[in-house]
Amino acid sequence: MTADWLGPPPWLSPEAQALAGQLLSSHQRSFATPLLAGLAADASPRLIAQELFAAEVVVLAHDGADPSSEPGPRLIYANRAALRLWRRPWGEMVGMPSRLTAEPAERASRRQALLAAQAQECLRGYRGIRIDSTGRRFAIEGACLWSLRDGTDRPCGQAARFNRWWLL
Repeated sequence: MTADWLGPPPWLSPEAQALAGQLLSSHQRSFATPLLAGLAADASPRLIAQELFAAEVVVLAHDGADPSSEPGPRLIYANRAALRLWRRPWGEMVGMPSRLTAEPAERASRRQALLAAQAQECLRGYRGIRIDSTGRRFAIEGACLWSLRDGTDRPCGQAARFNRWWLL
């Protein structure tokens, strides 16, 4: 028996494919460098989504809700590296308030970084302490935060990428 009846994984849904394209184009706009080096400019949306999900760099995104509000932004994307780091499956990670990626003592500084990135369109060199689904703490360093833009060039969320982290 095959799993074909289950359909594509959630990171290959049409919505996730469109979001992957947004992540790449918004990153390019913010930093003038590609999020995924070596990916052809004319790559299909499906290939872009597959490559982003499989990337070694951690990539997360949340919606455009006000970081100062409750419950604040909710995660709309997490690639495989992020899911492994936070020890959560897609269905638990995507949709949860993004503030829950950090322990309570770290949430105010996280919110300030998000607000700064929002005001400046992007932020390089962010560092902070995060917590996974089991309570394991880890530090992230050198993170880049950027604003997501929709098809009409309006801000619609934020994203982050990093590849330096260690357990505490």
